Amino acid sequence: MALSPFHLAIPVHDLPAARRFYGETFGLSEGRSSAQWVDFDFYGHQLVIHEHPKTPAQDHAHTNPVDGHDVPIPHFGIVLEWAEWEALAERLRARDTDFVIEPYVRFKGEPGEQATMFLLDPCGNALEFKAFADRGQLFAK
Repeated sequence: MALSPFHLAIPVHDLPAARRFYGETFGLSEGRSSAQWVDFDFYGHQLVIHEHPKTPAQDHAHTNPVDGHDVPIPHFGIVLEWAEWEALAERLRARDTDFVIEPYVRFKGEPGEQATMFLLDPCGNALEFKAFADRGQLFAK
């Protein structure tokens, strides 16, 4: 089954910093833009950053415990191929990224075993990048 691209619009209180972050840190291509928003090609999906005053979630994220870590809520991200995830983790470490949750493999030996990492954009939006050695485990119970 082919996946349809999703569209996600998120608030950013510093549009220039967020534009640099998504463009330079991840190397995402820009699409349309205005003085208040920018479209990005987020791994084939449409991510739009919209200038907006800081939200409570950006100022202080709520967390839920998952596999011994405090996962920030809300968050969004993408499921990458394993090698692509490893390359991104290496790129982010080389850029001295301040991770919320350092890259690691969670649920080792259990259904849904996955590589994951969490970080914040300059405006406090939480992102998760993950990969599965067996993508068929994406929805495993």
